[in-house]
Amino acid sequence: MKKTPTIGFALLLVTIAYSCKEASAEAPTTEVSGPAMEESVSANSDAKVATSSSAAVEPKNSKRKFVRTADIKFKVKNVPKSTYAIEDAATKFGGFVTYTNLESNISNKDETKVSQDSTLVTTKYTVENNITIRVPNTRLDTVIKTIAKQIDFLDFRVIKADDVTLQVLSNQMAQNRSSNSEKRIEKAIDEKGKKLNNIIDAEDHLENKKEQNDASKIENLSLKDQVNFSTLTLQIYQREAIKQEMVANEKSINAYRPNIGLQIWDSLKTGWFMLEGIIAFVVQLWGIALILGLGYFGYKKYSKK
Repeated sequence: MKKTPTIGFALLLVTIAYSCKEASAEAPTTEVSGPAMEESVSANSDAKVATSSSAAVEPKNSKRKFVRTADIKFKVKNVPKSTYAIEDAATKFGGFVTYTNLESNISNKDETKVSQDSTLVTTKYTVENNITIRVPNTRLDTVIKTIAKQIDFLDFRVIKADDVTLQVLSNQMAQNRSSNSEKRIEKAIDEKGKKLNNIIDAEDHLENKKEQNDASKIENLSLKDQVNFSTLTLQIYQREAIKQEMVANEKSINAYRPNIGLQIWDSLKTGWFMLEGIIAFVVQLWGIALILGLGYFGYKKYSKK
């Protein structure tokens, strides 16, 4: 009878400990509500859309081959800075940039004359860049998640995964058939080719088989390259910006015209130069005047006789 209180006391301690554990497990966590929570949701919504890029991820032991491509358009705060960050991310994860076109598109340009010698030029423009990068297939998700840090507003994100397993197998089988056919034709040419026409036809057929074999091999290499390196096409832009610049006006030709007094003085000099030219021209005619004078006196003299 003396053992009963001890057992009951032990059961009571176990019950209290279990209750405390459940209470701690069910204790409410701190909640964020109101505007702060709304801002957090709106700020992270685009990032969630951009980073959830586990499209057609191959299992470790899978034999399937996927050509994965991604096409993303989004707004950033500063296009040049985001461009450098994206290029650095591509290099960091074993990729490379194949195309980039950074440019400013002018939407409006206005000139306002503020003084006689100054004009205010107001230019509205948008900076854009189209980037194409190739990254290892296994790093595509990581690169997209890294690029998502630059997103200010997401326009769209398209990720495609084309299963080319059967196409690679078909090219490989075609390549094997072409190789076997080449060997048989070469053997037939060496052993049975006697007539020139037959040899020429066989050689032409062999050349066609080699071209088919090379085409299948090149296509397979291209597919393997696309499988190993995914293509990521990005279109980034920023908010329209305004630039104002004060420029000097070009002086009109009227600003260089002389005053009226100088113009009159130049006119007098020009008239005097013209008179000098006339006098000099007349003096140059002295020989003709002399002949005319002698002729006139001779005529008078003989006319009296």
